[in-house]
Amino acid sequence: MKLRSYAAQTHQGPYLEINEDGYDFDFDNDLYMVLDGFGGSGVGDRAVEKLKIEIKNFYTQISDDPNATMPLYYNPRNLLEGNALLNSMLNAHANLVKANSEKPINQRAGSSIICAVKAESILILAGVGNCCAYHFRKGRLSKIFIEDTLCSLAKDNFAPRFRTSPMNAIGMYPDVGFQIKEIRLADRDKILILTDGVYSTLKEEEIHYALTSSSPSDQERINSLLNLSNSRGNLDNQTLMILEF
Repeated sequence: MKLRSYAAQTHQGPYLEINEDGYDFDFDNDLYMVLDGFGGSGVGDRAVEKLKIEIKNFYTQISDDPNATMPLYYNPRNLLEGNALLNSMLNAHANLVKANSEKPINQRAGSSIICAVKAESILILAGVGNCCAYHFRKGRLSKIFIEDTLCSLAKDNFAPRFRTSPMNAIGMYPDVGFQIKEIRLADRDKILILTDGVYSTLKEEEIHYALTSSSPSDQERINSLLNLSNSRGNLDNQTLMILEF
């Protein structure tokens, strides 16, 4: 199963002057990632750039070796690529926790993240924190992960964008929780990965409508969703990636 098309956009949004979001990819290794950093200017944005490099470099070292011994994590139910991806994320997490421990609180960084890697016809996704992912197949949109945010503690629907702060993230605490899922891809499947600067002000019906609209490209669909989120009062950075197989 090959990647048919790829579209992504990241922007600081209408309010902030610095963009602590980011995305990256490695087409040679079918690796894709979306990150939502925090910590402030010169802190969160730099951490995101470093996380991209560390995850890509560590992943290629392990995934290219079928006899690799997983240094941090191993689950026999996961594919080699899935274990390699998780080890890459855990390694980057450990490095950021160590770096944070040597800094005052106001200079510490963290990041929510969703990474995806393809192994033949299987797409493996691993997530930490408040990023969101959807699977779109034959007109049906389904959520892949439940975001690890303050929303789980809320008892009403008032201003949901104020409750999407992560309860868990890369670099936040010594122990990190993650979610992982394998999806067997079918022709024309789409995977969407979003930061809360996009999804927190949108309804799933609106995301579904954008995907089924007559827009000529996924890039235009991304732009329409970002603009709609901003029109609803978004104050955050924004990143959205669409992969079509």
